[in-house]
Order: sequence, then structure tokens, then C-alpha cells
Amino acid sequence: MKLNYIFIPLIMIVVSALGSLVTSNNMDWYDALIVPSFTPPGFLIGTVWTVLFILATISALIVWNSAQRNKIFKWIVAFFILNALLNVLWSYIFFGQQMVLFSIIEMILLNITVIILVILIWPISKLASSLLIPYTIWVTFATFLAYQIFILNKS
Repeated sequence: MKLNYIFIPLIMIVVSALGSLVTSNNMDWYDALIVPSFTPPGFLIGTVWTVLFILATISALIVWNSAQRNKIFKWIVAFFILNALLNVLWSYIFFGQQMVLFSIIEMILLNITVIILVILIWPISKLASSLLIPYTIWVTFATFLAYQIFILNKS
């Protein structure tokens, strides 16, 4: 068995667990916020993130196993790592620090990393690239949702 089949999913599990930990420790603050009527229920948000992490893991595994080890591959790995860091950082900024406006800016950066990954991966594997499109859509929606929360709660 190749180590990447353990290492890549393990990274995604750590990213997910760290984000979840920060989020769950600050739900009292979140529950006190005014949120838009279109805000999905918490269980749905958690389910969506779980699916997105699984899709990103599959995408990363496809790329790792099929891409030539060239400059583009190094950029892809770097953007996957940056994306993981930004993902955890968003939970920390939004939930941990309760800095909604700053979290929106950070989410824009997070989405840019996903879009760059989609573009860089496309020539290597259309499937791996396509698996990240729901992530892009969700982060775009989440950014809009955070913006609405910011507007509804600014005093």
C-alpha cells in the first residue's frame, strides 16, 4: 500500500477535526447571531463539509498518483497545503476570534486557492479538477452567508 493513501486522508481528517473543534467550542457565540433565513441547519453544514473534504481527498489522491513530478505538481501540492491552512484559519477567525468581516476576506483567499487548484489540475485530470468544483461553489455560498451575517449583526 502506498503511504499517500494514509497520509493524504490523514491530513484532511486533521484539517476537518481542527476546524470542527474551533467551531464547536464557539457555538454559543454563533447561536446568538442574527443569521439570514437561508442559513442551512448546522447538521447540513457539517455534512456538506464532510462531503467536500472527501471529494478534495479523492482529488488530491488522483493528482498525487497520476501527475508528473514537475513544477506544476509542486504548485498543486503547495496550493493544497495553503488551502488546508486557510480552511482551518477560517474557523479560527470566524468562530474562535469572532471576526466576521476579516473571515470574509480570508474566505475569498480560500476560494481563490480552490479555483487555482481547479485550473492547475484540469490538464492532469478533469475528474480530479471537477471534484473540487462543489468546494468552490460552497465556499462562494459560505462567503455570501458570512457577509449577510456581518450585515445583520453590525452595530
